[in-house]
Amino acid sequence: MNKLGVHALVWEKGWSRDECARAVARSAEVGYDLIEIVALDPEAIDVAFTRKQLEQAGIGATSSLGLDAESDISSNDPDKTKRGQLRLEQAVAMARDIGATHVCGILHSAFQKYAVPTTAEGVARSVEVLQRVAEMAAKSSITLGLEVVNRYESNVLNTASQAVEMCKRIGAPNVKVHLDVYHMNIEESDIRSAIIETGDYLGYFHTGDSHRGYMGSGSIDLAGVFRALVKANYQGPITFESFSSRVVGQPLEGILGIWRNLWEDGFDLASHAKQYTEAQLKAAQEAEKQATRSRLV
Repeated sequence: MNKLGVHALVWEKGWSRDECARAVARSAEVGYDLIEIVALDPEAIDVAFTRKQLEQAGIGATSSLGLDAESDISSNDPDKTKRGQLRLEQAVAMARDIGATHVCGILHSAFQKYAVPTTAEGVARSVEVLQRVAEMAAKSSITLGLEVVNRYESNVLNTASQAVEMCKRIGAPNVKVHLDVYHMNIEESDIRSAIIETGDYLGYFHTGDSHRGYMGSGSIDLAGVFRALVKANYQGPITFESFSSRVVGQPLEGILGIWRNLWEDGFDLASHAKQYTEAQLKAAQEAEKQATRSRLV
């Protein structure tokens, strides 16, 4: 059964002790199994306090980040590559210490709009670094999720098939594809087919909608998305991600282009997302059974 999660930015823009306590408590109150903690600066997270809050609330955690321009492991600059590997290792150590199961996001390049295409050499460097980081993560049973994002946030992985190919090149069983419906809606020709064809390489999934607001209020065929997840027999985490100018601050506000206030009440938003996800999963599961139920006696 899929564990359901909620992104921390639904609740708070930072991760101070007070913000951590509120975000974890609200996630548990709504009934989520886990919270996805943003770790752009892993060393800034109070790991002991965070772990205590998670344990008291009885929920799990995953973590996500994007490398910046100065820590781009796909760049031609060896110093940037070294900084990127260190940042990823810090993220894995933080995840280990709070008891998180996944480190996901834009781990393969910088989280930015590039002016030029990636290169074969850049991809090779990214693969080499991720092989080393994956080995470290495996010692703590942590899965790395390579997030497939749109062309304005990376020039390395923009489609599910590219991410599958990168996982194959890395060759580590704890390196998986992280898909996100928001990005897939921009880049994929067929979202449902992309999910199914990713198959066993799929290890983490972000739900949301085309405008990053309430699920079902945008233009994405979410019923088709959930049917594809069930068809693919995906059993990993499904985490709801939504951004509004009401919560998100810099630098993410600028990087993501969050200029509109898409919702006022994070609790109502998160509650609706959980109920919507559960209903869509149930409907997809029942639809999958129809072939058996419709056999001629």
